Amino acid sequence: MIGEFPLLYYLCGMRKLSMDELNRKSVDEFRESDKIPIIVVLDNIRSMHNVGSVFRTADAFLLQGIYLCGYTPQPPHRDIHKTALGATDTVAWQYFANTLEAVQALRDGGYRIWAIEQVENSQSLHQFDDNQNGPLAVVFGNEVSGVDPDVVKACDGCIEIPQLGMKHSLNISVAAGIVLWELVRTKIDPPTDGHIAS
Repeated sequence: MIGEFPLLYYLCGMRKLSMDELNRKSVDEFRESDKIPIIVVLDNIRSMHNVGSVFRTADAFLLQGIYLCGYTPQPPHRDIHKTALGATDTVAWQYFANTLEAVQALRDGGYRIWAIEQVENSQSLHQFDDNQNGPLAVVFGNEVSGVDPDVVKACDGCIEIPQLGMKHSLNISVAAGIVLWELVRTKIDPPTDGHIAS
């Protein structure tokens, strides 16, 4: 009987994991963990909810940190916390008054810097080949105007998310989730247990 309905048997056999079974790190364990060497740069983001969402994604993927630039809101703020759900306590962050200053600091630190933007000669995300082993930074731009053109020029290149429909823009929190997972997924071994590949 089971053989006749394998998908139904499989679906009924799934059980949601408890919080204990998820092996969540404590704040101290997170801070002491080896991080994936990716820094997210937020270039003049207006929405506190978007900022909080990026913090939460950076925590989920154990990223090195976040640079908040220009008028991007900074923690502590209840509207950031509402979306971040405590990730502002775990993810390292730094503020820069100007995004170009952040890019220069990253360059001085040996980071390769990529803007997430639609430009001529951008690399499609699914074809992006990060064949160097050094640290990486990705710049996400303003909800309306995108990454500042001067910042784009200061980057090593641009990565574009392929989009097939009528709309050719994504909310920054959605774009960050897509891009960061694509960059992180090849750096963990095996992909489901959260261990960083050596």
